[in-house]
Amino acid sequence: MTSRQDELVFVPLGGVGEIGMNAALYGIGPEKSRKWIMVDLGMGFAGEEGLPGIELMFPDLTFIEERKQDLLGIFITHAHEDHIGAVSELWSKLKAPVYATRFAKQLLETRRLSEPGAPKVVLKEIKIGQRLQIGPFEIEYVPVAHSIPESNAVAIRTEHGLVLHTGDWKLDDTPVAGASTSPEAFKALGDEGIVALICDSTNIMREGRSHSEAEVSATLKRLIAEAPHRVAVTTFASNVARIRAVAEAAQACGREVLAVGRAMDRVIDVARECGYLDGLPDFRSADSYHHLPREKVVCLLTGSQGEDRAAMARVSRDDHPAVSLTAGDRVIFSSRAIPGNERAVGAIVNDLIEMGIEIITDRTELVHVSGHPRRDEMAAMYAWTRPKAAIPVHGEALHLDEHARFARAQGVETVVKARNGTLIRLAPGKPEIIEHVRAGRLYKDANVLIDAKDRAIPERRKLSQAGVVSVAIAIDNRGTVLGTPAVDIMGLPNKGRGGEALIDTVAETVSRTLSGLSPGKRRDSEAVENAVDRAIRSALNDVWGKKPACHVQVVEV
Repeated sequence: MTSRQDELVFVPLGGVGEIGMNAALYGIGPEKSRKWIMVDLGMGFAGEEGLPGIELMFPDLTFIEERKQDLLGIFITHAHEDHIGAVSELWSKLKAPVYATRFAKQLLETRRLSEPGAPKVVLKEIKIGQRLQIGPFEIEYVPVAHSIPESNAVAIRTEHGLVLHTGDWKLDDTPVAGASTSPEAFKALGDEGIVALICDSTNIMREGRSHSEAEVSATLKRLIAEAPHRVAVTTFASNVARIRAVAEAAQACGREVLAVGRAMDRVIDVARECGYLDGLPDFRSADSYHHLPREKVVCLLTGSQGEDRAAMARVSRDDHPAVSLTAGDRVIFSSRAIPGNERAVGAIVNDLIEMGIEIITDRTELVHVSGHPRRDEMAAMYAWTRPKAAIPVHGEALHLDEHARFARAQGVETVVKARNGTLIRLAPGKPEIIEHVRAGRLYKDANVLIDAKDRAIPERRKLSQAGVVSVAIAIDNRGTVLGTPAVDIMGLPNKGRGGEALIDTVAETVSRTLSGLSPGKRRDSEAVENAVDRAIRSALNDVWGKKPACHVQVVEV
């Protein structure tokens, strides 16, 4: 095995084995004194994890926290939440400067870093196409097409060679807002020689090539022009190209655009400052909604993923303070549900249909395109860059496995299948896995960060499945039970399978158990608590079929 001295290594801490929570480390030097950079620091949505009360999750950064004095910078590829969403939450653990393009930097400042208690992050603007020397790394941002402006691949030059981290990308010659992906730029990188390609796997299962944003724009223009009444469009707030397309469509047929939702407002403000909405009139606020003729309204709404507090969900429940829809209006879902959000989105669609609203989705019209490459686009990237090694990232296990097979079919000499925590030596020598380091997830529980081993996780799952029984018992120092034990049940059905009231079952079980204990035993509060706990769980299992969590408290009087 090659000596573990002056090495170039890659360590994903998030985004490999899942879609979201992107955080990738690159290190140079001997094992004990490496210098590091991080690419992206994103969050994930916990909806599909089955974690009651928890909405957000973040990568566990313990590995780099222990080496934070050697972390030279955090480089943001683009401004999607799965790439920047953990900066405000986790930056204080690292305190390295954060480099981002103007759009991403301003969106970070307005969306995350303006919140109460947000850290004073050291943010540095990096120009698209700029080369920056930072320690032993030379960083170049290479523009790519994606579903948000100023998306970039990161070319990382080192004494061991060039590594290309694609970030999220696609091929789109008519992107509406933002850059296209330049074949010439990536061919030049390929000519330079690429040690390893660290590449997006999201759409590797899909044949062909992604549609262009310009095609979506044309569809939206037709659908808005044809609508007899109001049109509401919900999309990702960050999709500036889609926002521009809706605004151009509205302008073409004499309609006014209203932006509804704080996230939408923030993105629109930043997009205007950066010039991505030049030539378009200012959007109206939601307050103007009922002052406009019905046939002159186009609403841009947050909530395309079914978020309960977002504008689209509130409109579907008819409890939005400013916006309401009536039968005959048209709602366009210019988005696709992220895995785990399908049920929430479906509930909104059903509510709207019950109101007589016409629903249009990408099942029937080209109203959404992905920002990630399909197989033909991937083949082009491999042909341009001709990497010596490939490491699939940004995907679940199925995507990564298929991408690995695909890369081999493109003639790539070495393909390394990574997971979060895999430490891969990229150079010198043939790329290979040499170690596994700590990686995992942190969960945002209200205002507190907890790790996956926190007792709240299994306990809350149990509570959500079987409820809780609470019992309070007063016993004096002679072992005599004083009064009647207080009993309460939460999350249990009222009656068991035989029709008996479950609260009565609990009360009778407590009484019977206490009567069966000797006065000496009753003076041992821990023994009483354990005996009552076991008896309640057993009795309820007999009449209900489940064992709830029990909280038994003995008060010594």
